Amino acid sequence: MTAPPHPPPGPARPLPWLPPLVHAVVLAGGLYAGIVGAGPADPLVLGGFTGCLLLLAALDRAEHRRYPHRTPLRPALALLALRLALFAAASGLDRSGVSRALFVLLPLTAYFALGRRVGVALAVACAAVILTANTLWAPGWYARPAEVTDVLMSGLALLLAVSMAGVAVGEQEARHRLTHTLDELRDAHERLTGYAARVARLSTVRERNRLAREFHDGLGHHLTAIAIQLEKAEAFHERDPGTARQALAYARRSADRALDDVRQSVRAMRDEDGPEPFSLSAALADLVRHADAGPPAVTLDLSGDEQGHRTEALTALYRAAQEGLTNVRRHAGATQVRLSAEYGEHEARLVVADDGRGFRPDARPDARPGEAAGAGGFGLRAMSERLALLGGRVEVATGPGRGTVVTACVPRVPAPAAGEAGR
Repeated sequence: MTAPPHPPPGPARPLPWLPPLVHAVVLAGGLYAGIVGAGPADPLVLGGFTGCLLLLAALDRAEHRRYPHRTPLRPALALLALRLALFAAASGLDRSGVSRALFVLLPLTAYFALGRRVGVALAVACAAVILTANTLWAPGWYARPAEVTDVLMSGLALLLAVSMAGVAVGEQEARHRLTHTLDELRDAHERLTGYAARVARLSTVRERNRLAREFHDGLGHHLTAIAIQLEKAEAFHERDPGTARQALAYARRSADRALDDVRQSVRAMRDEDGPEPFSLSAALADLVRHADAGPPAVTLDLSGDEQGHRTEALTALYRAAQEGLTNVRRHAGATQVRLSAEYGEHEARLVVADDGRGFRPDARPDARPGEAAGAGGFGLRAMSERLALLGGRVEVATGPGRGTVVTACVPRVPAPAAGEAGR
């Protein structure tokens, strides 16, 4: 959204009340001096004087209506010349001398319409004209206190006029800048509101994807185990009731673990404190222990110390182990699975290797590199996305009849050095 245009700073009349006030004071003073002064007043002189002041008032009003904000350069120069002529005519018809106050409006008007330099230059020129006129037409004026006082008061009036014009124009420009700044802040606020809405939408999508990976990796693993045990129970319920009951017990245990995973995910979404810090070694040992319910046989190898590795990185490796075992049970037809975790100095590595049938990664046209063809595609993709967010990677080595080896690696982020921690 673009801010609406504003009038340019420094309008022609920041003090619209001042010229009419000066005109009224000069008119009253001139009429008073002409009527009650010494000698009879000439009606034509008074009429001409009054007409000059009325023309000045009409000129100000017409300019204000024609140019409400700022008078263009050429009309401003023409109006300034016309005012100067009316000021001179009024001063020539005035018997009291009060009309000299009109010349104060000359630098004031020029300051507003033509700028600071022109206004100051006209003020200096008016002061020079006053001094020159007194020198030419009032010899020895500097020896008469009354005339010296008039000259000083005229100079002071010119100085005050220029100062007042500077203050008025500065205030007007400051107001314009403030209005412009407020418009920019309003636009910035609207843009930030739009950005916040976009961030909220992106955060929602990211959280939705995270939950999808969590449910796929966690619940998918347990549901696969439940399905396998239920099929086993159905197959053995007549031939070997004991084996069938054991399979049902394993299925029930997997269902309980699935519920525990759901509760843990809910606690994490609510920012509730978990019961214990996550340990990948313990979680893998528990995963292998519950995998003894049936083929394939799963062995676990652990090396290194998981201390110092990020919890989110270890959790991602655990989800990779779940996904790997789920894919083996669903599609590999393996008899042996080797699950190993190595905590190195620079990275943590998890390997899921089976002796199953394997697959060709390019068997499906839309298969991605490292993605199982026709099966487990979303799981491997989710695993890759999860590890990529942590700076890790997934590698898949497989082939028809050669089994499958899935390797997941996550870098270890070292703690900051003592010198960097205080920065």
